[in-house]
Amino acid sequence: MRDHHLSHREHGDGRDGFEKRPGRERGGRGPRVFAPGDLKLLLLALIAEQPCHGYDLIRQIEGMFDGAYSPSPGVIYPTLTFLEESEMILGDAEGGKKRYCVTDTGRQSLAEQAVALDGVRVRIDVSKRSLRGHDRPPEIHEAVHNLRHALQLHHGRWSAEEIQRVAALLNDTAKAIVDGPAVQVTQEKAND
Repeated sequence: MRDHHLSHREHGDGRDGFEKRPGRERGGRGPRVFAPGDLKLLLLALIAEQPCHGYDLIRQIEGMFDGAYSPSPGVIYPTLTFLEESEMILGDAEGGKKRYCVTDTGRQSLAEQAVALDGVRVRIDVSKRSLRGHDRPPEIHEAVHNLRHALQLHHGRWSAEEIQRVAALLNDTAKAIVDGPAVQVTQEKAND
């Protein structure tokens, strides 16, 4: 399954959004931390937890990554503008700075995307480890590639049952990876 994509896998092209890119391409930026849509959802969730300013959101996200990553204002503020224009948040100018709070539309969107938000948090944990130098070994890269390839080869007829089956498999696998071997061993002993 792997041979036809070997060259971009060996060079860490970052197609999963978390690998470090050689030579810090893309205008000199470092590794891609968020998948498309992740930052919007994360900002919406953080604002729903507690109304805050853009700078506060930058600091909160930096804390999630243990200081290994800090989003730039050039990424945060346009995303906040988008959320505001989508009527998911409201920005109230307070002392020259906007303080953002979530709207009912934003709360509804969060409720509808609860599973996606869980995925964002899992990807943050994975990305945090990668940014701190705990990159995946080649065998794991190959397994991820095989998974992507299997999804691409799927017949494309996604019934409700098939969506639930595949989503459950992927979510259970992601959780087992994040939980680590100690939790898995404990669970296996509990099942015996």
